[in-house]
Amino acid sequence: MENPLIPFLQDLAENNHKEWMDAHRRRYLQAREFLLSEVAELLHGLVSFEPMLEPLKPKDCVFRQNRDIRFSADKRPYKTNMAAYFAVGGKKSTGPGYYLHVEPGGSFLACGVWMPPADVLKRIRQEIDYSGAELDQFLRQPTIKGYFNGLEGDRLKTSPRDYPADHPYIDYLRHKSFILSKPLTDEQVSNGVYKMLALQAFERAKPLNDFLSRALEDVEDGSGLI
Repeated sequence: MENPLIPFLQDLAENNHKEWMDAHRRRYLQAREFLLSEVAELLHGLVSFEPMLEPLKPKDCVFRQNRDIRFSADKRPYKTNMAAYFAVGGKKSTGPGYYLHVEPGGSFLACGVWMPPADVLKRIRQEIDYSGAELDQFLRQPTIKGYFNGLEGDRLKTSPRDYPADHPYIDYLRHKSFILSKPLTDEQVSNGVYKMLALQAFERAKPLNDFLSRALEDVEDGSGLI
């Protein structure tokens, strides 16, 4: 089957209203089923180095298309991307995982944790305080530094509470998200090469997720251990 994701999302971005979606529901369902099949392949590959993900099903990972517009000034009803999050607990997890984002002109892969809640962020900072050298050494490896865009995510402008400004790893401690990402072209998504790139990127980034997971070993969310 020809990959329908980019063409569908391009058209959705230009026609982001319920009437168009209702008229093209078959196209949407085809695109979603295609993504679910792709996610199944990625899960199969991920389990080879992340066995804790084995219980996940594709539907556990793929986000819904509808936007939550209740508290948003942007009232467009649908997301103009399709995405999946591979983590213990699936897409609802607040812990570290692997992310696939498909969007015309803006697709990318990401690993780590994005905007964790305060208790989780506190534990991650404690781990950086204790073992920052390990994180720094990993991020400075040529296979990481030359492959990803560096550690990304919103950061505090000042030092977080309880940590001095001259802390050796203050740049990491200021982070509110801990992400490694890699862009994808529309062509890489359409021809399927992105799946190979995703598994390659995810395996390279696994030590970051291992570091973050170790920080959260005793933190629980609603679905169990993160």
